[in-house]
Amino acid sequence: MRHRNKLNHLGRKSAHRKAMLSNMATSLILHKRIRTTIAKAKALKIYVEPLITRSKDDSTHSRRVVFRHLQDKFAVSELFREVATKVATRDGGYTRILRTGNRLGDNAEMCLIELVDYNENMLSEKAADSKTKTTRRSRRGGATKTEAVKTEKVVDQVEDKDNTEETKE
Repeated sequence: MRHRNKLNHLGRKSAHRKAMLSNMATSLILHKRIRTTIAKAKALKIYVEPLITRSKDDSTHSRRVVFRHLQDKFAVSELFREVATKVATRDGGYTRILRTGNRLGDNAEMCLIELVDYNENMLSEKAADSKTKTTRRSRRGGATKTEAVKTEKVVDQVEDKDNTEETKE
């Protein structure tokens, strides 16, 4: 039984798995988005999010701990300079998994895993949504759009009656 065994072995020995996750984490940090299978993306999410949390505290010890996992000084410097400043206010959930369908060759479920604060499309949509204020329709408060149209029609009819009375006189 697999009680308390959360690690997905991904069909690899431990050395191969650690090297693969290290390489994938480095690619994710450098490119901000990578395409992979869903199983690998879920394993990568568990692997890379503690490293991003560690990067918020820019100390020598934190850099050494992250370098022990990534083994790439360019990725470590990118993580501590750019990524850490963008995610400084975020408490967690630094990555997003977007499913893209199945791969043609072996029908494996594919996805994009990306850093949340680097997706310009979703950030622009979020900013546009916050700018457009939506109103809630209710029975008691405020006029709805149909009521506003009805009142405009009534006002127009009253003005038309006044105009026809003036022309008769």
